[in-house]
Amino acid sequence: MHAKEPGDPRDLRMAFGRFGTGVTIVTTLAQDGSRVGLTANSFNTVSLEPPIVVWSLSSKSVSLPAFQSAGRFVVNVLSQEQLPLSQRFSKSVPDRFAGADVQQGLGGLPLLKGSAAVFECRTIMERLLGDHVLFLGQVERYAYQASEPLLYLNGKYAQAQALELAV
Repeated sequence: MHAKEPGDPRDLRMAFGRFGTGVTIVTTLAQDGSRVGLTANSFNTVSLEPPIVVWSLSSKSVSLPAFQSAGRFVVNVLSQEQLPLSQRFSKSVPDRFAGADVQQGLGGLPLLKGSAAVFECRTIMERLLGDHVLFLGQVERYAYQASEPLLYLNGKYAQAQALELAV
């Protein structure tokens, strides 16, 4: 392995891609009541007591004003069966929610049925760092089910495989 100084964003993205993540769709409501959602893999836990999570959104995203004004968001952790939803919510299409099985959560925010887990959060802080805005949210309600989570690794969708450990 040869150490490099950051300079080539594509190469740096390749290095970041070595860290496998789950895939989420983060949702909220815009001020006009319309549903807003996007695919994100920049999600993580921060604290268990109190329960706090973090995710980030590009400062150039057209969805940023909705997340900033809503004061709430939902992190839908996707199952493998939801791969088509992940692809749809990562593109610029007229209605990303078309055909999605949606129910209402706290504050009327959209929850995606079939998700591996769902975290309904109240925004407690947002901070511009670099080219992204970090959103920290306190989990107010959550749910999960036994399902295979959708993963992202090396620029591709992936699935988990348990490893047998030598005793």
